[in-house]
Amino acid sequence: MEPGKRLLSLDTLRGFDMIFIMGFASVVVAICELFPGGDSCWLATQMYHADWDGLRHHDTIFPLFLFIAGISFPFSYAKQLSKGASRGAVHWKIIKRGVVLFLLGLVYNGLFELHFSTLRIFSVLARIGFAWMFAALLYVNLKPKARVVIAVCLLVGYWLLLRFVPAPDAPVGAGPFSYEGNLVGYIDRMLFPNHLLSKGEFDPEGLLSVLPAIVTAMLGMFAGEFVRIGDSKVSGSRKSLYMALAAVAMLAVGLLWSMVFPINKKLWSSTFVLVVGAYSLALFALFYYIIDVRGWKGWTKFFEVVGLNSITIYMARRIISFRGISDFFVGGLAGICPEPWARLLLNAGSFILSWLFLWFLYKKKVFLKV
Repeated sequence: MEPGKRLLSLDTLRGFDMIFIMGFASVVVAICELFPGGDSCWLATQMYHADWDGLRHHDTIFPLFLFIAGISFPFSYAKQLSKGASRGAVHWKIIKRGVVLFLLGLVYNGLFELHFSTLRIFSVLARIGFAWMFAALLYVNLKPKARVVIAVCLLVGYWLLLRFVPAPDAPVGAGPFSYEGNLVGYIDRMLFPNHLLSKGEFDPEGLLSVLPAIVTAMLGMFAGEFVRIGDSKVSGSRKSLYMALAAVAMLAVGLLWSMVFPINKKLWSSTFVLVVGAYSLALFALFYYIIDVRGWKGWTKFFEVVGLNSITIYMARRIISFRGISDFFVGGLAGICPEPWARLLLNAGSFILSWLFLWFLYKKKVFLKV
């Protein structure tokens, strides 16, 4: 592929991923609640995170986004090189992006409230920024085989560390992978006791779990590298097939390993990396085949609008009350509807307004790039 060529499948897949946290998940739950017992049905529960061990669809959104960020990098790196960027300039751009995402995460957490003594330090954006940053630095400095070895060492090493070094403050009987007994939470409690999501207890985007998250970004970079540099004699269809087969293999390893190391998003367990990595790779293979290989693009615009401004909508939904705006326009109608229908109306209104906001930016060619 040409240096820096943009894959429409990536923007579409990113948009598909992001719609769930810009309100579509709430719409799904509201639809389920229209039926008896619907709020506890399988589909509705998939729109929430697993309490601890286990995996639901909502747990895949964050790592899929990081995986997609990884896929993009080989293309952007090739584009920088084609424009004559120096090694130092490339490194600086990588580090700057990681730091900017960390700072945006602080803003998201309430930096401007000026409650510095209790401000949460970690965030989704910080996890994306630093995991992607370290993976990108490895990408530009090491060959693929060396990166594979590092990825394996990170996953196995993280497992062994958590397995054999339980939290010193763990209650009697607490396992090394439990909420109370894991080393991840202990390190954060010792270093940042007043700056965690669960004050003084645990943060799902904590310090130590950045290590396996780096591998999530690396997996995306392996996929992007394969698609971009893959043997010219290998067709797009075969690339899609090979990625799908790799996803099956990764899923098998992750599920087998989960018998001794539970799949856990909050710990970002090595098995979580592999199982959700398999899901992410399979989705990318499907979107790549349908859109970039077969050229079936007529349906992509809805998701592309979201995918091109993903960080924008993530920050905007923290700052702008789309639900309040929805209530302004349809609150009267919702007030005369039965409660389940009112919830659906207000949630759907919030989601549609979010998308229209992005559509306006798209038409004006306004994109937030970090």
